Amino acid sequence: MLRITEIFGPTIQGEGAVIGAPTVFVRAGGCDYRCSWCDSLHAVDTEHRHTWAKMDSADVFAEVERLSGGTPLTVSLSGGNPAIQDFSDVIALGKSKGYDFALETQGSIAREWFSELAPLILSPKPPSSGHVVDWDKFDACVKAAGEAETVLKIVIFDDTDYAWAKDAAARYPQLPLYIQPGNHTPPSADEDDAAVDMDGIMDRYEWLIDKTLADKWYSPKILPQLHVLIWGNKRGV
Repeated sequence: MLRITEIFGPTIQGEGAVIGAPTVFVRAGGCDYRCSWCDSLHAVDTEHRHTWAKMDSADVFAEVERLSGGTPLTVSLSGGNPAIQDFSDVIALGKSKGYDFALETQGSIAREWFSELAPLILSPKPPSSGHVVDWDKFDACVKAAGEAETVLKIVIFDDTDYAWAKDAAARYPQLPLYIQPGNHTPPSADEDDAAVDMDGIMDRYEWLIDKTLADKWYSPKILPQLHVLIWGNKRGV
């Protein structure tokens, strides 16, 4: 049984390699990290475990198919860290009907079925998260993906994160790179309060663009969190 926080969509993918693509999201419950700026604690913290549904793979894909009206599109597996759980049967069911699967993970747990993804988004967490990346485990994730499309995405909050991101990206010059400013506005306990510091977000986005181009660091694509700009911290979009 899979622990599922929410399944929603179709909406657009808000960040990374498939930004703007119509997508159904499957958000898994549980994570092996506790990032200081986590924006999805409802899918991470075990105090919310009672809100997570237990679903088998067939039921998960049936809900994806219902939401998409049976039209094959991209399914994004997110969390938390969806790699904690075994989504291989969901992926197999979906791919048999023409669906593509993307997954984002911090790269702490490698799975054989990473090779079935398109893409695998590896998002190592910078110093501001409070975590230290285990690069051996991260390397195992890259290896598990094999020939599958794999990209690197790094969220940047400050100068320390920026310098760290340059070093991290240098480890994997073969991977397409996406960087984005972090969202400093923590989600409210009130789900109806989705407001964010929009001026602050745009200022940080401009700062990241200016800094990257001034350094002549031309390899990354510099993206916003599009869903935050449109819907703030609202869940289910």
